[in-house]
Amino acid sequence: MEKPERTPASLSDEELLQLHVAGQKGAFEVLVERRSGELYRFLYRFLGDRTLADDVLQDTLLQVHMSADRFDPERRFKPWLFTIAANKARDALRSASRRQTSALDARISDSEDSTTTYVDLLAADIDLPLEKLENQELRDAVKKIVMDMPEHLREVLLLGYFQQLPYKEIADVLAVPLGTVKSRLHAAVNHFARRWEAMAKRFGEE
Repeated sequence: MEKPERTPASLSDEELLQLHVAGQKGAFEVLVERRSGELYRFLYRFLGDRTLADDVLQDTLLQVHMSADRFDPERRFKPWLFTIAANKARDALRSASRRQTSALDARISDSEDSTTTYVDLLAADIDLPLEKLENQELRDAVKKIVMDMPEHLREVLLLGYFQQLPYKEIADVLAVPLGTVKSRLHAAVNHFARRWEAMAKRFGEE
């Protein structure tokens, strides 16, 4: 009995890229549709600007298209994709002269009824409880803390917490040793915690 032919949607990223290199029409489009959403979210959080994130996204996809024949099929596609995106995002920040945790899993409120965490606050368009008068101000404050982080801390935080890449893949993306990834993540969390504590005091004084 013949095995049913696999659809493009059932193929791995690596298989789709190989088909694209071989001239298979539509393979690259499937790959773009699959990965562009999460890639855009990463770039927007990294850059803090929707227009710039969209520009870098398009530039990244163009680079992937042009470099597809040089991709090592023994590697995984996603770390390679994010390596290109991270490099282009850094270049975009430099050319635009920009820079920009208790754990980020901690609740933003001491209330037992509150389950919203710092990660939730940054990861999606989640509104804080309505009784929080400083709702938008607080969201903006948390975003500012992340955007003001040194670039090397912000990127490891985004890759680790939001993209949920394993340490090994983060190391591949950033081209640093595994131990450096772990130490940077620890430093990023501590950086966030210190800034948040100072900012929270200001909120409390208002």
